[in-house]
Amino acid sequence: MIRNPVVAGQFYPGSSDQLRSMIRGMVDEKAVKEEVIGLVAPHAGYIYSGAVAGATISRIKFKDTFIIMGPNHTGNGQPLSIMTEGVWKTPLGEVEIDSELGKQIVAVSANLQEDRLAHQYEHSLEVQLPFLQYFKPDIKIVPIILASASGAIYQEIGQEIARAIRASSKGVVIIASSDMTHYEPEESARRKDAQAIAAVLDLNEAELLKRVQELNISMCGYAPTVSLISAAKELGATGAELVRYQTSGDTSGDYGSVVGYAGIIITGMSPLVKLARQTVETYVKAGKTLQPKELTPEMKERSGVFVSIHKSGELRGCIGTFVPVEKNVALETIANAISSATRDPRFSPITSDELEDLDYSVDVLTSPEPVASQDELDPRKYGVIVEAGWRRGLLLPDLEGVDTVDYQIDICRQKAGIVPHEPVKLYRFEVKRYK
Repeated sequence: MIRNPVVAGQFYPGSSDQLRSMIRGMVDEKAVKEEVIGLVAPHAGYIYSGAVAGATISRIKFKDTFIIMGPNHTGNGQPLSIMTEGVWKTPLGEVEIDSELGKQIVAVSANLQEDRLAHQYEHSLEVQLPFLQYFKPDIKIVPIILASASGAIYQEIGQEIARAIRASSKGVVIIASSDMTHYEPEESARRKDAQAIAAVLDLNEAELLKRVQELNISMCGYAPTVSLISAAKELGATGAELVRYQTSGDTSGDYGSVVGYAGIIITGMSPLVKLARQTVETYVKAGKTLQPKELTPEMKERSGVFVSIHKSGELRGCIGTFVPVEKNVALETIANAISSATRDPRFSPITSDELEDLDYSVDVLTSPEPVASQDELDPRKYGVIVEAGWRRGLLLPDLEGVDTVDYQIDICRQKAGIVPHEPVKLYRFEVKRYK
């Protein structure tokens, strides 16, 4: 099935050139990108809400697949619907549905039904796509529409989505598409929206539901937002941030009857980083080695792993393995997290009073491959191993201040005690970095 655009030329330009130019003026391509679990983004006409959507989407590190949940404005179709096959078109091209993930969600969900009709004329998902395509044309999506149900059902749907994401090996971002208060005076809209936004920032979906009902907040996408929060907490969410808020009055100049728009990102700790943190805290506090309980797909592989620990932005420990020693990445992470915290010769062992101030990252390495010359290296993309006999020095890729291959190799030589002109063998590897 091809789902053709229904609000192109109304909510946003119907010409690809005009649309791309409009989005370019609404995004910040230099914004610092963050790992996010999900976000809340508005879905009105771009002249009203595009600046909020653009600022929010500019802040995220893109993944291959976006689960986009929106409300049902049309009343068509099944109330809790998902599409698992097909293509959505916009003036910027086609977006394929991630059928594999979509069907995984259906398989674990007691609530969502496959249905196309609910999506056919619904604009709340469509308007998100051009912003995503602008940054990454080859994204895939899983479209979900949520209409009337209980708060418990919305929470359950979020948990089902999280379960499907954990069972997959995919990088996924969840979007809740929602505008805020509708058609009230500016002062009233801002006051009500502040209450709803505060609940989202607290990652408290029950409180969001309560405030929407008790304060009569006409937030059209409260159901997708509840499901997003529920999923995000299951996936390890640690915080949320309001990126931008404004109302239609900021565009129209009419503050007597406005619609509010909020852009919020939800950040979190990846399961591997959470494992590293819990390992260090357990070892430092109790002297015990953590035993992993549930292994995510990336934990089941076998690879070399480096665990880096920072305190107030400064390195506090970093130790790892070039090639795997343990039987899986989870055990490799546990062993190297303990070593980074207690056995890095450059630092004293971490103490319990430092634990709250520490940040962690976990790098999972590909197998090193030999290279014939420095021309095959890139300090942003590849880590390097420099070898002379039994001496080996390693440096991870994409490190602040390491901008040239020569500098990369020089650091590796120093680490291994290899003098500047001594012949060496070079190896490169890539990493998947979890923060």
